[in-house]
Amino acid sequence: MKVLICIPTYNEAESIGPLLEEIFGLGLGFEILVIDDNSTDGTGKIVKEAQGRYPGLHLLSRRGKLGLASAYLAGFQYGVNHGYDYIGEMDADFSHPPGSLKVVHRIIHGRRPGFIVGSRYVEGGATKNWPLWRQIISAGGSWYARTILSAPIRDLTGGYNFWSAESLKTMNFSSCISDGYVFQVELKYRALLRQLSFVEFPILFEERRVGQSKISRRIVFEAIYKVWILRLNRQKLFTNIN
Repeated sequence: MKVLICIPTYNEAESIGPLLEEIFGLGLGFEILVIDDNSTDGTGKIVKEAQGRYPGLHLLSRRGKLGLASAYLAGFQYGVNHGYDYIGEMDADFSHPPGSLKVVHRIIHGRRPGFIVGSRYVEGGATKNWPLWRQIISAGGSWYARTILSAPIRDLTGGYNFWSAESLKTMNFSSCISDGYVFQVELKYRALLRQLSFVEFPILFEERRVGQSKISRRIVFEAIYKVWILRLNRQKLFTNIN
């Protein structure tokens, strides 16, 4: 099973090197694609230098800061075009625990579901070192989206996900209408409309070790109204999927 982890970066020079070392040190055979949006702090250069140490490391350099959703869409397309069986999403800041990739590895080589969700909100999952306002926004956002979309997934907004290449193609992922973090909601909603099988397992989501969170007021407002657009366009989304 060929597995590719997509890691979008914008000014993650302090964390990307240690993260690559930790993931490849697990010895799982997963490959990594860093999608760098023309970072000004040398992130791309660090990745290029690391490619000499890690044969499974790939770099997609983009011309500017084009956004999280477009970065993942580019990563998905790269994974599909290069014959990977599963394509994953992971943050560059250590908020998504590298050690949980061992669980992903077992699930992929065992149950082989349509997609896998690393969840903060199933039994055993949690957040660490988060201020109260972040906890409220995150937990409330997942509850809000779950309620409006009638979705069985507990962590709809989370970004620690792995998709089979066949699932991505079935979902027609390139036609996604969302940007920012609500993109994660739309992907899962599209998968549920297609009745794809999934596994949701607990993770410990930790506040980033270095740098500042990129969440903004605009991203929060987008999530509030875009969930309703997804719900009201359910039939159109399903038609696009098929």
